[in-house]
Amino acid sequence: MTGSTVRRAIVIVALCNLAYFFIEGTVALRIGSASLLADSADFFEDATVNFLILMALGWSALARRRVGYLLALVLLLPAIAFLATLWSKVSHPLPPDAFALSITGLGALVVNLGCALLLARVRHVHGSLTRAAFLSARNDAFANVGIIGAGLVTLGWSSVWPDIVVGLAIAWMNLDAAKEVWEAARSEGEELEPEP
Repeated sequence: MTGSTVRRAIVIVALCNLAYFFIEGTVALRIGSASLLADSADFFEDATVNFLILMALGWSALARRRVGYLLALVLLLPAIAFLATLWSKVSHPLPPDAFALSITGLGALVVNLGCALLLARVRHVHGSLTRAAFLSARNDAFANVGIIGAGLVTLGWSSVWPDIVVGLAIAWMNLDAAKEVWEAARSEGEELEPEP
């Protein structure tokens, strides 16, 4: 697989994520959704991850390993964004607009499935870097199914809890992805160690 194929896939994914970050973040703030806010932070994190990967593709294995560690930390941003909004959601338990929640989640699912399909073909090309991009897109697609579900449940049960539970699940998936990317970067480092 050529380097230009990998670069093209990463540029498309980065731009799609950046565009939907603005869309989803605007809706999240308008309807007061914790899960959409966490997911919009995740879109920003994905755009950042992909732009970092694009810069690091031609770097040495040691430099890519260091970027892998940085990406693992960046993957924590959606969890932090969710925790920052959790207190206000519990303090002022107003459920988000269920229809807007579901439709915005559906749009995010379309974007993330497209990105995951693009990245699935290149996820093993540059170790932890492309693996981080693929894991982000894959996790986001799962999260979007949860957001759609939260919106549908909220239609029948006007409660803040479906939104909070999905937000917690999104935060957990990002913590797990961060751990996996950290371990992939560490294993790349072990391959760089000289043999005795």
